[in-house]
Amino acid sequence: MSFTPHRDFSVQRLTIGAERAPLLVIDNFLANPDDLIDVAASKSFGDVASNYPGVRSKVPLTFQQFLLDQLRPELVQVFGWGATAPRFTACHFSLVTTPHSQLNYQQRIPHIDSLMSNELALILYLFRADLGGTSFYRHRATGFEYIDQSRRADYWRHVQAEQAAVERMSTGYIDGDTEFYERVGQQDGVFNRMLVYRRTSLHSGALKANFVPEHDPRKGRLSVNGFIA
Repeated sequence: MSFTPHRDFSVQRLTIGAERAPLLVIDNFLANPDDLIDVAASKSFGDVASNYPGVRSKVPLTFQQFLLDQLRPELVQVFGWGATAPRFTACHFSLVTTPHSQLNYQQRIPHIDSLMSNELALILYLFRADLGGTSFYRHRATGFEYIDQSRRADYWRHVQAEQAAVERMSTGYIDGDTEFYERVGQQDGVFNRMLVYRRTSLHSGALKANFVPEHDPRKGRLSVNGFIA
């Protein structure tokens, strides 16, 4: 199966919060997004050894290469990508299937995907219903909007101290300001929209309190998620 960019492919080069981490927002990414949904629907999804609140299945290598080919110019301009060719360290179809009541502590606060600022994350939304987008956060106690190796110890010291209160107060996905986090950016989950950002940025899926998981890729909160290094 071949993929082509949408004729109305649209790019926004934004920044996040006061620390101004780069954020790439691409609307109308694919000319044929429903073909990609068909691929996902043909796959077997399974649990993964991570805090992702759902199930995943590997994205075909042909689509991974298409993504890298389309994104390379933006990676250079927005993220200062160097001479080395970008590559995926992971790329999956992802489907959120965990109810609010079954989330663990780490799934109820913003997270990072890596301590390496040269590594990037992407998400391509493949759902049309109002199932939430992605939010970016500042940790109030430290003022950190991203966590790298130099900030790790200080940040986790505070998070561990806050854990008991978070577990007492929160029973679901974070979606906005809390006692310990301030939302500093938000992108809606628009069908065929892609976000690319540094893996060190504090972020979370923005799922409403009435979110009900759906296990059918054609009906649920389906996305493509990838890590680039």
